Amino acid sequence: MYRSIDLFAGIGGIRRGFDNAFGDNISTVFVSEWDENAQRTYRANYQDEFDISGDITKIGVEDIPKFDICLAGFPCQAFSLAGKRMGFDDDYKGMCRGTLFQDVVRICEHHQPSVIFCENVKGLTIHDKGRTFKVIKNAFEQIGYRVYDQVLNSKDFGVPQNRERIYIVAFRKDIDSNSFRFPIGNQSNTCIRDIMEEKPVSVKYYLSDTYVETLRRHKERHAAKGHGFGYEIRDLDGQAGALVCGGMGRERNLIIDKRLTDYTPITHIKGEVNREGIRKMTPREWARLQGFPDDFKLVLADTHLYKQFGNSVTVNVIEAIAKEIKEVLDHGRQCKNVG
Repeated sequence: MYRSIDLFAGIGGIRRGFDNAFGDNISTVFVSEWDENAQRTYRANYQDEFDISGDITKIGVEDIPKFDICLAGFPCQAFSLAGKRMGFDDDYKGMCRGTLFQDVVRICEHHQPSVIFCENVKGLTIHDKGRTFKVIKNAFEQIGYRVYDQVLNSKDFGVPQNRERIYIVAFRKDIDSNSFRFPIGNQSNTCIRDIMEEKPVSVKYYLSDTYVETLRRHKERHAAKGHGFGYEIRDLDGQAGALVCGGMGRERNLIIDKRLTDYTPITHIKGEVNREGIRKMTPREWARLQGFPDDFKLVLADTHLYKQFGNSVTVNVIEAIAKEIKEVLDHGRQCKNVG
């Protein structure tokens, strides 16, 4: 039985991937997530016998149980290409998001788990001309780990989302990890149509004709200036753009769904519901774009759910990497048993 901890847990996407890969051979013994809404979604989907811990910067290493696997999706906003990319200088509500990875280092230096797994935005690799990423890898090496990293795209792993992320896997140096390889995704034949709701969705997801016109004018203004900003209607036989941290940019992943029959608004809108069938994807569709199964409970309001899935990870990619990690760890244990 491998014992794992889930740091910066969000709604548990990394955990879900590892649970899928390890099956009954993994047990989560500690979870930390400071966002209360994310905690609510996490609790609805994981029945742990312990409470979710809050701010990881205030938790002592001795208060964390022994563990073999550290899962850490440390906050991406400080390094995101879509943000200000302030990195280690980033300050958010009194917390420096860019240095929260140092808490991963602090905890793992003390407990020396077999493996550390991290996920972050692709922009981390080029932030500050690559110096930030080098600092992060060096930090893990200095506490006794061999570091592997790879940029992978979710669209290659069975979900129709063009989402590149950097994945970091660090094995303790006394573990023979020479055989470790990142998975090669070969499932790029899925499309948006595959993840659409089976039944017609609520009229609340359809844009008003007034808003559609506003989006068109906004895009035209930017196009005239040579910019590529603006709304985007995705081809149902194509792929979605990356779901954005914070859940913003829903207008970059609009689709046309003409199954609506009752155009009576149920929310306050300007104008009328558009007759072109232009709508936002639903939170369930966003969940599917991230590889979450349909039995994953969505218990909060849509605004929170969009944010949570935008901030989350693609479960399919995590699971594929976790299977490769399990191969290395299982082989190491077998060698010890033979010895």
